[in-house]
Amino acid sequence: MSPTPSALGTQPRHGTRQVRIGGVTMGGGAPVVVQSMTNTDTADVQSTTKQISELARAGSELVRITVNTREAAAAVPRIRDRLAMMGVSVPLIGDFHYNGHQLLADEPGCAEALAKYRINPGNVGFGKKKDLQFASMIETALRWDKPVRIGVNWGSLDQSLAQALMDENAARAEPWDAGAVMREALVRSAVDSAAKAMDIGLPAERIVLSAKVSGVQELIAVYRELARRSDCALHLGLTEAGMGSKGMVASAAALAVLLQEGIGDTIRISLTPEPGASRTQEVIVAQELLQTMGLRAFTPMVTACPGCGRTTSSFFQELAQTVQEHVRARMPTWRISHPGAESLTLAVMGCVVNGPGESKHANIGISLPGTGEAPAAPVFIDGSKAMTLRGEHIAREFVQIIDDYVERRFGRSDAA
Repeated sequence: MSPTPSALGTQPRHGTRQVRIGGVTMGGGAPVVVQSMTNTDTADVQSTTKQISELARAGSELVRITVNTREAAAAVPRIRDRLAMMGVSVPLIGDFHYNGHQLLADEPGCAEALAKYRINPGNVGFGKKKDLQFASMIETALRWDKPVRIGVNWGSLDQSLAQALMDENAARAEPWDAGAVMREALVRSAVDSAAKAMDIGLPAERIVLSAKVSGVQELIAVYRELARRSDCALHLGLTEAGMGSKGMVASAAALAVLLQEGIGDTIRISLTPEPGASRTQEVIVAQELLQTMGLRAFTPMVTACPGCGRTTSSFFQELAQTVQEHVRARMPTWRISHPGAESLTLAVMGCVVNGPGESKHANIGISLPGTGEAPAAPVFIDGSKAMTLRGEHIAREFVQIIDDYVERRFGRSDAA
């Protein structure tokens, strides 16, 4: 049986304009897009290409790269070409700060190769140069027919705007608190910069806005206001979310509230990788957030027993891990050869209390024996008991059952 879409998953997103970024559609009711960012030196073509490929294979639908030097800008077309030779077509976003106007002018190959430019209004330029340098980047985007993300961050907020709003606030009969002024500065910076870009000639359909902070409640408040004041597509992300469970929980807590309200067209989970850990973890967390909320389906979901005194064996834990790793590893291939496999639901349960019931609710489920139970593991397929596994090869046999089911249900015939 297929999982029933949740009420949330069928609700319309916030009314934003649709933006095309390479081959990806964002906003205007399109599914929420997952993106990530490399942490390599972009001038190092080999390592950057490798990491982009890994992120794309994990499911990142857009990948942002730092473009901060002449060498990095010159490397972008070579990275794009290497990815093409590898069969990787993920759109690349150039992240510019301070000198983006100069790099885009000096390296037209970079300007052409990127699918989108990210501009930070807080450090695009200072004083009299600010408007000129901002306009230069927008004009380059127009020349090459590229969309732009105007990305505000509270760590690099436009200080002239912040000071003007503080002065304005001081003159109020009932001044706002400092947090409210900061949130207003973030929203105003994004909305005013979008208006300037449109005055130069960039259509709203080529503008994405973001206003990132590192506090959960602040992010929710800022994006609610940003959504109220603009119909541009919105990029969500908790900046500097942190490492490990802290970063995951904080990001999920903030983004889930906004996504529940229909706010947000693309997300990034900005995790600090643990030493030696793969950068792809942030992609997996983003996918799992959207899938858990019923907004997207990326890979078969595994329901697994948490364990209790009835489940003294660790086998159910090992099997759940084996199954999760297996389907995630197969998904890049299944996505092409077996479309629809991402909606598959699986259950690995540890005893008779909830095991059979949970297994019947999944497409494929197994109820392993708990303490004192008979050494047999019934397998349920689409709600009905299909077989019973016993012995030392349960894991191998169960994984094969999954593969056979995917081939039977989601495989495309030669005629198709």
